[in-house]
Amino acid sequence: MAQDYDTPRSKDEDEESIEALGKSSRQNQAGDIDDDENAIAEDYELPGADLSNEDSSVTVIPMQGDEFVCSECFLVKHRSQLAYTTDDGDPVCEECAG
Repeated sequence: MAQDYDTPRSKDEDEESIEALGKSSRQNQAGDIDDDENAIAEDYELPGADLSNEDSSVTVIPMQGDEFVCSECFLVKHRSQLAYTTDDGDPVCEECAG
């Protein structure tokens, strides 16, 4: 079917089609948002939730002989990252010293 692109358009048809597009996109977005919120809410755990029946499988490795705890950031660092030691004998890493 051929269409004559040179004929003048009716403004009423354009406005109606724009309004129809706006309504349909709002309805689609509302449905998508509800689904996404429900999916996120199912996986979210509240900070004060009871986790007494959950098992934690974390292996803690004790601090090694060539490591130290920075007195500024309190992170365990390798001896090669030691910048200096304070007058009190507290070690400071290179990141905190910089």
